[in-house]
Amino acid sequence: MNNSNRLTPLSPLPSRRELLQMSGLGFGSIALSYLLNADGLAGASNQSEANLEPKPGHFPGKAKAVIQIVQNGGPSQMDLFDPKPALQKHDGQRHTEKVEMFQTGSEANELMASPFEFQKHGECGMELSEALTHTSKYADDICLVRSMHTGHNNHTEGLIMYVTGKIFPGRPAIGCWVSYGLGTENQNLPAFIVLRDPAGYNTSGNLLWNNGWMPATYRGTEFSTEGSPVLNLNPIVPQETQRENLELLAKLNEEHRTKYPHDSELHARILNYELAARMQLAAGDVLDIGKESDATKKMYGMDNPVTAGYATRCLMARRLVEAGVRFVQIFPPAKYSTQPWDSHLNTRTEIDKICRQTELPVHGLIHDLKSRGLLDSTIVWWGGEFGRLPVSQNGSGRDHNRNAFSLWLAGGGFKGGHIHGATDDFGYRAVQDRVGVSDLHATILHQLGLDHSRLTYQHHGRDETLTDIPLTGAKVVGNLIDGPLSA
Repeated sequence: MNNSNRLTPLSPLPSRRELLQMSGLGFGSIALSYLLNADGLAGASNQSEANLEPKPGHFPGKAKAVIQIVQNGGPSQMDLFDPKPALQKHDGQRHTEKVEMFQTGSEANELMASPFEFQKHGECGMELSEALTHTSKYADDICLVRSMHTGHNNHTEGLIMYVTGKIFPGRPAIGCWVSYGLGTENQNLPAFIVLRDPAGYNTSGNLLWNNGWMPATYRGTEFSTEGSPVLNLNPIVPQETQRENLELLAKLNEEHRTKYPHDSELHARILNYELAARMQLAAGDVLDIGKESDATKKMYGMDNPVTAGYATRCLMARRLVEAGVRFVQIFPPAKYSTQPWDSHLNTRTEIDKICRQTELPVHGLIHDLKSRGLLDSTIVWWGGEFGRLPVSQNGSGRDHNRNAFSLWLAGGGFKGGHIHGATDDFGYRAVQDRVGVSDLHATILHQLGLDHSRLTYQHHGRDETLTDIPLTGAKVVGNLIDGPLSA
């Protein structure tokens, strides 16, 4: 045993450095651990892997990319996707169950019939609302989930849960998890790109693409659909000179990285700067929708002022996944409402308005992906944070409902022309084959080749997952998938 560090009564008092050295794995390492956490440098094993290079999944996935079409505000299930004959029959009568209200105006608890007619569409015979004039054309391509439920009736908490799995902010969005798990196939673009209305942010803003406690490398990057898609994209020096500058910068960065191999914060910062530099040389080509034919632009609705803005985002999303981007979020128009599906006042007019803005562009996206052979490898995910109540609010609107809502998925190995689950007679509660938000997340990850229970990130000494399995009991919903579950 080495006693050279043992103190005797005649020994001088140790210095602070010596005291920390002698404490070994005791108080010194505790203090160091605290300081590292305070500086955001803990979890070096995770941080050192903060890159976007393509990574294999846990098993072969049917999908390579996701386009999440966020329809925030709470699309009304019984007015769009979930016909309820009993609701039509008992219009104006008091509901036998007292519903949860979020806002005033629904105290009478009176059932309200849908103002929309439903018809069967496609070979599958899927019943859809007349408001969905374009969605009905690709009924055989979508997997309609009628039995969704969630944890909160407020927009902010509901949206945060919809993308992160929990109602409180501070956790990484699903796009961050996908980027962390798989990287991206295009090293000249971010793995996770956000396409929002340049007029403003929808409810919850950038909380819906936040990286939480993951490195910023995985955060969603906002691209504009007006003017230059990326701020300061165009270099002010000739391209060849810029390329030489970038090669020199890469060499200097590598020397610095070799000299300080454990500086994970520096490593992440260098990766982000290098990506931004590469985008200057390559992103312009990918994002130049001017190269598309007039027929393609018209198919998306770019020739109509009502649909042009949203159409641009949908067309840009196709170009991005075609170029190898892993996850794209598309947000709806931000005017005149930051939650455009929020039909509190008049269900008929409010749904008609947002459908006119979004229906055709989404149809163009599905048709375009399919014609180019991209739909098989791309998950298109359409939905909002919750649904609406079967009772009227102030006579003609509907309040929020966390107990039931509908959404659809297309491509990426999801069953086309399939309806999953059911709500009660009035559409208030999901009652058959219920699907929680974490179940949905687990299923989407599965189609990308990721096991939600094994995709972990260490945070504060805990192996975190998107689905938080011990609490949610999340599971992959096999009935949504075309074929057997992967091992």
